[in-house]
Amino acid sequence: MTAAPANHSTPDSTPAPLPPTASPSQVVEHFFRHESGRLHGALTRLLGPENLSLVEDVAQGALLKAMRTWSIGRIPPNPSAWITRVAMNLARDALRHRRMAHSKEDNIILHIEQLSPETKSAGDSGPEIRDDALQLMFVCCHPSLAPDAQVVLALKILCGFSTGEIARAFLSSEAAIEKQLTRTKQRIRDAGIGFEIPVGEELSQRLDGVLTALYLLFNEGYKASAGDQLLREDLCQEAIRLASLLVTHPVGNTPRSHALLALMLLTAARFPARQSGDGSILRLDDQDRSKWDKALIGRGLLHLVRAADGEEVSEYHLQAGIAACHCTAPDHGSTDWERILRHYDALIRIKPSPIVALNRAVAVANVSGPEEGLKALDEIQPRERIESHYLFHAVHGELHWRMNNHRAAAQSFRRALQLAHVGPEQIYLTQLRQRAESAT
Repeated sequence: MTAAPANHSTPDSTPAPLPPTASPSQVVEHFFRHESGRLHGALTRLLGPENLSLVEDVAQGALLKAMRTWSIGRIPPNPSAWITRVAMNLARDALRHRRMAHSKEDNIILHIEQLSPETKSAGDSGPEIRDDALQLMFVCCHPSLAPDAQVVLALKILCGFSTGEIARAFLSSEAAIEKQLTRTKQRIRDAGIGFEIPVGEELSQRLDGVLTALYLLFNEGYKASAGDQLLREDLCQEAIRLASLLVTHPVGNTPRSHALLALMLLTAARFPARQSGDGSILRLDDQDRSKWDKALIGRGLLHLVRAADGEEVSEYHLQAGIAACHCTAPDHGSTDWERILRHYDALIRIKPSPIVALNRAVAVANVSGPEEGLKALDEIQPRERIESHYLFHAVHGELHWRMNNHRAAAQSFRRALQLAHVGPEQIYLTQLRQRAESAT
């Protein structure tokens, strides 16, 4: 994990403001990423969980109307309230169409009043979860749904992820994710699963799903799965904000929650050095470590200490430990790769995945040399899943380059370039391919 320049030392309870020159599309995108959870939650409570598809249609319709209206006019002083009113009007029309308007009219008005941004207090953390987006993550992680289905639903409905983004996060296909979403919505309808806000012990039962959703939300910001930007700091900031709120709540004040927040903070601390001035990717060994955010590193290490309470060692503990190794090394040559490899060995035992195995192969190469790293790459299973990921071929090419196998390196970089979806990655891989081809 890693990303780009920003002042993350600001309070975590408030999403980053938009610049005054933001375009209508930027305002809509900002709203969708930061406030769609609140909007989707209100619409779900209004229309019922059996109408999740209608909820998505209504929310999407409000966003499209905002885009059209603001493009030809001007952006209103309170875009959030404007979109909320439009969404509620669309919901009311849908209810009327279904002959439900009379029984729900009062609820619509009540929800409009409750959802007014001026009346919300996102940072309030009383005996129950008060932040809408965090609260509704717990709602989506219903124990009657399979763990993967919980996370997919939270990412789709509350975080605004596209099907393609979710598919890439799970190393799956868009068709498979669409099918899973359809099955999940059908399961909700058939089982009569309510979307009431969980309380007490029910919150604890849903914590793992919420942590997974926050982890994937941060990951998508750290390395976007598609588009022209490698880094989407708004997603990372939102994940940090929600995780910071979570650890202040009795249910979320757990070692693994603190470990996840530590991982996010230690990773975000390196954002300012992740890209050059022209937007090109800078590898860890090329980064100017003086640009790393020392305040964030301090906060991350503090939460890592708090994560050490008790006997629990989760995947987040190990990943945060790896991030701490990088952040505390004064230079790349001082990195404790043997310690990092031990963390990856432990991580692959408790949370095996092709991506963990890929990162472990990099650590093996730094400890034992590129030949051993290539052997570790060859052992990764399932093969078909990892070979569809551009990073596998990029690492393959880098290790061949270190061994002076320039022809094999060029071939791997070409394959990586074919699979990369993000502009800066494509530029970087093109440079690596050209370097390898010129050396053959």
